[in-house]
Amino acid sequence: MVATHAERPHALLSASAAHRWLACPPSARLCEQFPDTTSEYAAEGTLAHELAELKLRKALKLGNLNAREFNKRRKEIESHPLYSAEMDTYTDSYVDYVLGIVHSYRVPPYVTVEKQIDYSAYAPEGFGTGDCIVIGGETLHIIDLKYGKGVRVSGEGNPQMRLYALGALQEYGFLYPITEIHTAIVQPRLESISEETISVDELLAWGESIKPIAEMAYRGEGEFNAGEHCRFCRAKSVCRARSEQYLALEAFGQAKPPLITDSEVGEILRRAKALAEWVTDLEEYALQQCLAGNQIPGWKAVEGRGSRQYVDLDAAFKALIDAGIDEAVLYERKPLTVAQLEKVLGKAQYRQLLEEPGLVRKEPGKPTLVPESDKRPAITAKITAQEAFGGDER
Repeated sequence: MVATHAERPHALLSASAAHRWLACPPSARLCEQFPDTTSEYAAEGTLAHELAELKLRKALKLGNLNAREFNKRRKEIESHPLYSAEMDTYTDSYVDYVLGIVHSYRVPPYVTVEKQIDYSAYAPEGFGTGDCIVIGGETLHIIDLKYGKGVRVSGEGNPQMRLYALGALQEYGFLYPITEIHTAIVQPRLESISEETISVDELLAWGESIKPIAEMAYRGEGEFNAGEHCRFCRAKSVCRARSEQYLALEAFGQAKPPLITDSEVGEILRRAKALAEWVTDLEEYALQQCLAGNQIPGWKAVEGRGSRQYVDLDAAFKALIDAGIDEAVLYERKPLTVAQLEKVLGKAQYRQLLEEPGLVRKEPGKPTLVPESDKRPAITAKITAQEAFGGDER
């Protein structure tokens, strides 16, 4: 491991952002005008990837990783403020998935982890780092760990995975008789593994189809197009195309009939959901500008509501106990939730001690409205909206 994950360079047409620049080609160059900021969630994901890589290298005996070096690196990761015991559990799930593929072959397959992949034949100067590549028989496996838990990522038609597959095929295709591509996105915190299997011919045809779009993106040409792909765009807060899309809600006010149709309800909800996200992005941008000393007409940054913290918790409680306060008053005792216990016990012991004996039950969730693209099956006439959201019938 020469460079840490955070230190690695990134391409203009990165595979991880392909869903954006393929849908909105000029966004690739537009993002260059904004700093590449990171978040605690991203830093946590980076740490999880380093831990997963370390575990895989040890399990598969990759590189010159001896026990001393493994333990040293492991302690460094565990000392990181963002490390947690659950990170160990979740990265184990990813490692288990990879090992399951590796051990499914009678003859040991070729395996490499954190491999830099060049797909510049399809996207100018395009390169990225694949989490894990396995080549066994006639199948090329591309496996990606996603540690986030906010959005479930589909592996079907996923451009990031396909770009990695194109680069890997170009590098290894003359060495191995590859005829099939199998990609997998492993999201252990969402208990999700999304896979796709396509032929080499299908992959190559897709690669040729995106070439013109990638060329436009590299030159900063093409039409701006707002949509779900704006989520991780650096320009999303002040992008004019995005603002015009959401401000177009005003057009619904021109409708002649006194009642809007169900079709209009669906369209307004679709736009309003994205509008709420855009407003949040605008607020974050405006706050940053005000804190930097710039003016956003009609707005200013102020100090929010503060909170009180113990200077020294032990000293504070000792003072209370010495003053005659009953120690039992100072603590709140409550049982761990089922989810918290599962993390403490681990999935196997949790199932053995609680789930299998029937000591826990899964309650159905309340009905919730989601886009039609959501993978969960639709429900109808299960309960009324009144029962779901509360309130007295009149």
